[in-house]
Amino acid sequence: MNDKREIRTRFAPSPTGELHIGGLRTALNDYFLARKNKGKFILRIEDTDQKRLVEGAVERLVQSLKWGGIRIDEGINLDNKNNLIETGDYGPYTQSKRLTIYKKYVQQLLDEDKAYYCFCSSERLDKLRKSQQQAKQPPKYDRCCLDLSKEEIHQKIDAGEKYVVRFKVPEGITTFKDEVFGKISVKNEIIDDQIIMKSDGFPTYHLAVVVDDYLMKISHIFRGVEWLPSTPKHILLYQALGWERKMPKFVHMANILNANKKKLSKREGSVSVEDFRKQGYPAEAIVNFIALLGWNPKTEQEIFSMQELIDQFDISKMNRAGGVFDLKRLDWISMQHIKKMSIDDLYEKALPFLREKDFYKIAPADCKNEAYIKKVLFVEKDRLEKFTQVGEENKFFFTNNIEIDIEDIHWKNSSITETKNSLLQSEKVLENITEDDWTLENIEGKLLAEAGDKRGDLLFPLRAVLTGEKKSPSPFEIAWVLGKEKSIERIQFAITKLK
Repeated sequence: MNDKREIRTRFAPSPTGELHIGGLRTALNDYFLARKNKGKFILRIEDTDQKRLVEGAVERLVQSLKWGGIRIDEGINLDNKNNLIETGDYGPYTQSKRLTIYKKYVQQLLDEDKAYYCFCSSERLDKLRKSQQQAKQPPKYDRCCLDLSKEEIHQKIDAGEKYVVRFKVPEGITTFKDEVFGKISVKNEIIDDQIIMKSDGFPTYHLAVVVDDYLMKISHIFRGVEWLPSTPKHILLYQALGWERKMPKFVHMANILNANKKKLSKREGSVSVEDFRKQGYPAEAIVNFIALLGWNPKTEQEIFSMQELIDQFDISKMNRAGGVFDLKRLDWISMQHIKKMSIDDLYEKALPFLREKDFYKIAPADCKNEAYIKKVLFVEKDRLEKFTQVGEENKFFFTNNIEIDIEDIHWKNSSITETKNSLLQSEKVLENITEDDWTLENIEGKLLAEAGDKRGDLLFPLRAVLTGEKKSPSPFEIAWVLGKEKSIERIQFAITKLK
């Protein structure tokens, strides 16, 4: 292939459900290479298996890609009203709209004796497969229909017999280079005469992918390592169609593995992009985590922005070994990305999740204004792993009715009188801070000055009565968020209970 060709990568999912994280990884690698080389990222829809299509799946695929920060240059997209559109000079970009194109090339292969009609029934093929299994032979079509005469073929077609078209694998050895796994050679005698056109007139993946990638001028193909055995079939089709000089480069990616080092399966629960979005992970964290399951930047850096991933992406850094999908690592990466967010950005992204919380729905109105919530987020920001956790550990911010257990507010062996006096001290300090000076720095400075070397005696009871919890952020942060009036009310409520 001429290396001066424009870099054109494509992500070509089947609309059979939600976007799997493995699919997102493929799309990301396509995107990184295209962006790094000022090329084009194309979204093509492979819907030749009509029985498995899911309504609305294409729209959700596009939305998931956009959520992940992937910008589509060409192919299938959504307009401002979320209607599906196609853009680009090489369409249609949906395979079911390209049937006449595929039939043209199937006919070319038939005319050049590089493909043939097959009328074998599914019953015969099942019987053949079973006999081969019993003989411990690899399953392979026996070319029963290869030598049918033109007259026999026409008679069968005229009689309404169902047929498929098979590719006639030539003799020899097929050798190719994979950009990750290196040089690979396969004897053609072990390659099956695969079906290239089904009885319903739709092409199989093998034919459609070759035709589409050639006509759309795709320069690189990223796909899972499970497709490596199919690559010789595709190369033979390129050669049969006279396109071998314009073949794309093949980049097969190692599998994403579960904790048991086996391929991550859709049956294992939450493995779709939408699942992780609903769980409250930032898109930046998912992209960072998924991207590094396939390649290693060879540096100490672990937290990357999209642009940094693009800048450092290199096919030569891709791994042959599978990457383990470690949720604990995802949580850590997610926490780092949340820490780097501005409060305004965090507010925008976390608010939809907060609004779904039962404790938030019944919270007083003054706990729902933007300034108040941003204070809560400021306090929680460095402890959050995902947006769904906002407020969960600090529900006392969203209620005026906290329960206080008197036994839990004493510092060590302090008496009731000592605890009450401690709270009166805190109340006095907070009373003397004006509303204009009610800042986190002021609250912390004045309380610490009052506490001296007996911080526990003053701050432990204060934190306990402000929250009603055994664990919480610092009393300075809590008082700052609650505000002067609420903080003093809670202190006075506790003093009354102590009496």
